[in-house]
Amino acid sequence: MSDMSFKQAKELVERMEFSEIALRKAVDNFEKSSQNFDITLKHQEDIISKLPYADKKLSYMYIAVAVNIGLIIGLVIGKYLL
Repeated sequence: MSDMSFKQAKELVERMEFSEIALRKAVDNFEKSSQNFDITLKHQEDIISKLPYADKKLSYMYIAVAVNIGLIIGLVIGKYLL
C-alpha cells in the first residue's frame, strides 16, 4: 500500500464507491422483483382457485344452451306436425 500513489488510491476508492452503488441498485432491483413476483404469484393463486367455479358456470351455460336448442327444435317440429 505504501508504493501506491494518492491518485491510484483515489481511483481505487472511486471504483469501490461505484461498486457499492451498483450493489445497492442491484439489491433494490432484486427486492422490487421479489415483491412483484409475490404479487404475481398471488394473482395466479387467485385465478387457479377460481377455475373450478368458472368450469361449473360453463357447464350450466352448456346445459342452458342445450335446453334452448331443444325447445326451439321442439317448436319447429311441433309447428310442422300440427
